[in-house]
Amino acid sequence: MTNSRPRIGLTGGIASGKSTVADLLRDRGAVIIDADRIVRDLQEPGQPGLDGIVEVFGTDMLDGDGRLNRPKLGALIFNDDEARERLNAIIHPLVRAEAARLKAEAGESLVIEDIPLLVETGQASDFDRVIVVQAPHAERVRRMVSDRGMTSDDAASRIAAQATDAQRAEVASDLIVNDADRAALAARVDDLWASLTS
Repeated sequence: MTNSRPRIGLTGGIASGKSTVADLLRDRGAVIIDADRIVRDLQEPGQPGLDGIVEVFGTDMLDGDGRLNRPKLGALIFNDDEARERLNAIIHPLVRAEAARLKAEAGESLVIEDIPLLVETGQASDFDRVIVVQAPHAERVRRMVSDRGMTSDDAASRIAAQATDAQRAEVASDLIVNDADRAALAARVDDLWASLTS
C-alpha cells in the first residue's frame, strides 16, 4: 500500500451478499465502516436521525416505546419516491459525517466504506475503487423470502426500488459475483484482498 490510502467503497443490492463480503474483508484485516449500522445508531431515541424523521414524517413513525417503527417507515419509503428522498436528505449527511469520523480513527488500516445506496446517492465518483457485489435476481428474491420473511412481491419491489445491476456494474472497479457457495465467495474475496493490498 502506498502512503496515500485509496478511498474504497463497497456496495450491492439487497440480499446480494454484500454483508458477507464485508465480513470476509474484515476477517482479512480491513476496517469496515458500515453505513447501515451508522443509520441504525442514528435512529435510536435521542439521536438526530430519529429526531429528524419525527420532525418530517410525524410521530406516526414511532412505536409504543418511542422507537422507530422500521416496518412502517420501510413501507412508506419503498412505495413513495418523494418520501424516500426526504428521508435520504435527513439521514445521508449525518451518515457521511459519522463515517468521516470513524475513518479518521482507523489510522493506517485499510478502510472500506460499506454503503448500500452508494450508486443511488451518486457517491461513486467520491471513491478511488468501488467494489460491487451482485447475485442473480431469483436468488436474491429467494433469500429475502426465506431469510427475511418477505413475500415474493415485497422482495421484488425492494429490489426494483434500488439501482439496477447494470447501473452498479457501470461504476464498479471490482465486481464480485455471488452465485455459488460461501467457499467460492471467499476465494473471490481472497483475490480481491490481494489486489487491494498489493
